[in-house]
Amino acid sequence: MAVSHVDEIEPISGPGSLTWRPVRAHFDFRAFGCNAYTAVTAGEDVVEPHDEAPDPGHQELYFVHSGRARFVLDGEQVEAGPGTYVCVRDPRVHRHAVALEAGTTVLAFGGPPTFEPSGWEWSFRAEPLMHSDPDAARAILAAAARERPASASIQYSIARLEALEGHRDAALAAARRALKVVDDEQQQELRADMRAHEALADIRDQL
Repeated sequence: MAVSHVDEIEPISGPGSLTWRPVRAHFDFRAFGCNAYTAVTAGEDVVEPHDEAPDPGHQELYFVHSGRARFVLDGEQVEAGPGTYVCVRDPRVHRHAVALEAGTTVLAFGGPPTFEPSGWEWSFRAEPLMHSDPDAARAILAAAARERPASASIQYSIARLEALEGHRDAALAAARRALKVVDDEQQQELRADMRAHEALADIRDQL
């Protein structure tokens, strides 16, 4: 584990008028690109004019950490203040951002669209709907299972939903699928969690 404040990461001049903080390199992080850019004065670039098509085709997500910036994406302008995300899915889109306030800092995250989301993203969305709207929860989890068939988290969520709806055999099948896709150590922990979960009380002895 490593912890650093953005201001503790070495500032590097450029490209252009930018002050670049190489976040990814600082942490030697390999899952996706991540950097921070600061404009010292208003009117300076905070994202240099570029696209991501040639090297190597990244999608990018920008987050305005502080100040305000005007983004221009293929000629379309949008102003963004603190807490605003600007998502650019198509690597071919030409992007540029100019600071509207001194000290504006924009965080940039990028990578090829090959990342595999964790199953918990769907599980967390489905969980609050299991009692209030089980059909919606089922639709979310069905889509999740198609995209991540080997996710224990998703199968565990399906097991709970099936149990809550009184489908004992389907709940047991999903629970066993969840146990099958994890290693021995994780299996012990997951089995213990399942056996302790109130929703799976009727099948705990078969897990």
